[in-house]
Amino acid sequence: MDFAAVKKWGIFFLGILCAIIIANWLSNLIMVYIPMTGWASFVVSFVLYAVLFFAILYLLEKFLGIEFFGFGRT
Repeated sequence: MDFAAVKKWGIFFLGILCAIIIANWLSNLIMVYIPMTGWASFVVSFVLYAVLFFAILYLLEKFLGIEFFGFGRT
């Protein structure tokens, strides 16, 4: 059985999970200090979460060498 492929997918999913958790925590922390309510709060929170999620994926890719979506490909 080829454990290299299993290890690669495991690291991939753990990286995605870490990015989700960190982005959610940071976006919630930032939104606490922004006095918004209603649909504007939802939109700003969603955009902030998305930006943080992809920024964290990029940083994980740069510093840990995990290839997520080909950010480093030329």
